[in-house]
Amino acid sequence: MDAQSRGRAENIDPADQWVLNPNTGEYELRLGNSTAQSSVPSPRSSRRGRPADPDAARGRGGAPVREPREAPEQGAEVPQPRRRRGAEPEQQPGRRNRRPAKKSKAKKIAAWTGGGMALVLVAVGSAGYLYLKHLEGNVSTTDVGSAAKQGFSKDDAFNILIIGTDKRTGKGNNGYGDKNSVGHADTNILLHVAKDRTNATALSIPRDMIVDVPDCETIQPDGSRKVVPGSSQVRFNTSLGQEGRDAGCTMRTVKAVTGITPDHFMMVDFNAVKTLTAAVGGVKVCLKHAVNDKDSHLDLPAGESKIQGEQALAFVRTRHAWGNQGDLDRIKVQQQFMGSLMRDMSSSDTLTNPSKLLDLAEAATKALTVDQGIKSVSTLKDIALEMKKVPPKNITFMTVPVKDNPADGVIHKTVIVNPDLGPPVFDAINGDVSFTDVKKKEKAAKDAQAARLKGSRSAPSDVRVRIMNGGAVAGSAQETLNWMQTEKSILKSENAGNAPAELSKTTLEYAPDQAPQARELAALMGLPGSALKPGESVTNSQGLPAMSLTLGKDFKGAGVSLTAPSKAPDVSDKSTADKVECAS
Repeated sequence: MDAQSRGRAENIDPADQWVLNPNTGEYELRLGNSTAQSSVPSPRSSRRGRPADPDAARGRGGAPVREPREAPEQGAEVPQPRRRRGAEPEQQPGRRNRRPAKKSKAKKIAAWTGGGMALVLVAVGSAGYLYLKHLEGNVSTTDVGSAAKQGFSKDDAFNILIIGTDKRTGKGNNGYGDKNSVGHADTNILLHVAKDRTNATALSIPRDMIVDVPDCETIQPDGSRKVVPGSSQVRFNTSLGQEGRDAGCTMRTVKAVTGITPDHFMMVDFNAVKTLTAAVGGVKVCLKHAVNDKDSHLDLPAGESKIQGEQALAFVRTRHAWGNQGDLDRIKVQQQFMGSLMRDMSSSDTLTNPSKLLDLAEAATKALTVDQGIKSVSTLKDIALEMKKVPPKNITFMTVPVKDNPADGVIHKTVIVNPDLGPPVFDAINGDVSFTDVKKKEKAAKDAQAARLKGSRSAPSDVRVRIMNGGAVAGSAQETLNWMQTEKSILKSENAGNAPAELSKTTLEYAPDQAPQARELAALMGLPGSALKPGESVTNSQGLPAMSLTLGKDFKGAGVSLTAPSKAPDVSDKSTADKVECAS
C-alpha cells in the first residue's frame, strides 16, 4: 500500500505524513508509528511540480529501497502525523484512558524549527537557506574570482553583501525599474555577523552615493577574463551592470569606500520580494499616514496592513510616499520592511507549517544568485545556523552616514560619505564592535591580548625594528620609516623591503628580551595585542638584534591606529530587527 492509500485508510492527511525531525533538521515520511523513511522531498512537493528522482529510491527490478537512518536521540520527541478532522483518536497499548502530557508551546516550536530560525539573514535576499537538498539546483552562481572567498568559516566573523538589482527579469516586472537597465545595484546591504555571534549589523549603502569604482576583473561566459576599467565620481549603483561589471566589482567598490572586505555576495531581483512575501502569507507593515502613490500603485491606509506580491514590491520600491521623496527615506522604509519580514519568517506560524516552509525555500532559492564559495546547500545551511545564533534584538539596521554632494549645486541629487561620521562606523564594523549592548563571549581572549601590552616599556630611542611590506599599499614601509624617525624618534629603524609572503594582519615579531621594545612600538603605532607575536629577533644592517614589523593588508597608513574601538559610535536613525516601526 502506498503512502497516500495508507493515509486515507487510517484517516491521516497524506501531506501531514511528512514531518520535520528535530534531530536532523530534515523532512521524513512517517507512516503511523513506523520507522522514519528516507529524507526526500514530500509528496506535497511532488504535486507542486517538484518531483523527487524516482530512480534514486529504487533498487534492482524497481523494488523500493529504504535507507537505514540513525535513531533519534533518547528523549527526543518527533512530531507525529495529524489525523483528519472528526476522526477518532487511536489508542496506544499501555496508555488507555491516559492523556499524553502536554508540551509547552515554546518546546513545540523548538522541536519543529531545527535551523529554521535562521531563515532570514536580512532583507529580501536573505531568506530561504533551508537545507533541503533538492533545492540546490534553484540557486544561480556567478564566478567573481578573487573578490569572494573560496569557502565559509564557522569560526570567524563574516561579511555578506546583499544586492537587489533593478533588472526587469521575471513575469510581471516590466513596469518596475529602469526599462533599459542591465541590472544595477539598486538596493545594497552589507551584513556583518560578529565572530562571537552575539550581534550583527546590516549597513545600507545608498545607490546614489558618489564613489570611485575601482578596476575589476570579470570572468566572461567563455571562461576568459576581462578587466573593466574603473570610473571616478559615479553613483554606487553603477558598480554592477555598467560596462559589464559583475557582483565582484560591487564587492571591490564596497571595500574601496568603507575599508570593509565582503567575504561573499547574495543577489536577488524584483521577484524575490513578491514570491517571499507570498510564501509567508503576507508581511505586516505599519504606516503613519495613508498612501496612494500613482507611480508605484501603492495604495494603503494608515495603520497596520498585510501586504504581499505586487503590493509588497511597490512598498519597498516607492520613493514619493515617504519623507523627502528621496532614496534615503526609502532606505529607512526598506529597513522597517525587512525587520517585519524577518519577524514573520521566524514566527511560529511559518516555522510550524511544513507547506509554508517548502514554499518559502522554493521562492528564495529560485530568486537567489551567489558566488562560487557558498553555492552548496551545506554551506548555505552553515550560514543559516550561524545566523540563527544572533538574537533579533541585536541585529542593527543602519545607513552609511552621508551628506549632500556639494557638486550638485542647488538641487541635491546625490550624496557622499560624511568624512567625519562615516569612518568611525566603518572602523567599528571592521573591529567587530556591536552597535547594541551585548555581553561578549571572548572577554578572556581579549584580556589576554591586552595583557601583552602591559608591563615595562623601552624608550623610543632604544627600539630597533626592521619594517617589511606584507600586503599594504606600495610604499607603506618607507612611509612608516619616515614617520617613525621624524615624528616618534625611533631612529634605529630601517626599511627591509617586501616580506616573503603577504599577511592579512599587521604583525610585530620579537624575542622574549625585546618585549619592552614591542610594547613601546605597539603603543606608538596603535597596534592591538593580537598583532604582537612572540618569536625570534632578526639581525639589522648594523649587525644588532631587531624586531620584525610586517605591514599586512589591514595597514591603514603611517600613524593610523589599528586598534579596534571599544565602543561603537552613536548613529542616528538606526533600528533593530525586533522593533515594530511605522513608515512615514
